[in-house]
Amino acid sequence: MGTDTFKKESLAEEVDHIIEESRMVLPGIQTLFGFQLIVVFNQRFAERLPSLGQVLHLAALVLVALAIGLIMAPAAYHREAERGTISRYLANYASRLIMIAMLPLLIAISIEVALVAYAVLALLWVSALCGVALALFFFGLWFVFPALHRRATQ
Repeated sequence: MGTDTFKKESLAEEVDHIIEESRMVLPGIQTLFGFQLIVVFNQRFAERLPSLGQVLHLAALVLVALAIGLIMAPAAYHREAERGTISRYLANYASRLIMIAMLPLLIAISIEVALVAYAVLALLWVSALCGVALALFFFGLWFVFPALHRRATQ
């Protein structure tokens, strides 16, 4: 159907690409996590956000920590269970966990953007709209578009 040309990767190349993808995503997630931790100690945090907003921030913080754990899990697994080898199981496990990690990350970023919008505008409906729109955008880019492309090329 499509005009894309595909080259089959070796297992070693596939695992190398998975590791590179994790290395690219992880610093951004860790930076977000750091900012999430710092903001709680800012006096304006309690002034600008109601209790529900503070609880949502905590939920987003936990979701980012979950995403970090999911993205780092394949490296821990490889070091402990398959050191010095590469297996199809490792490639599948790592790919699955990276994709699973995108969901809590998507939710956390959307919550944080909604909270910032609320802190700036103090309009609940605009804040919610920003968060939902961003969540749909990420969901489309990260899940829907790849699934549609995969179906079109099979």
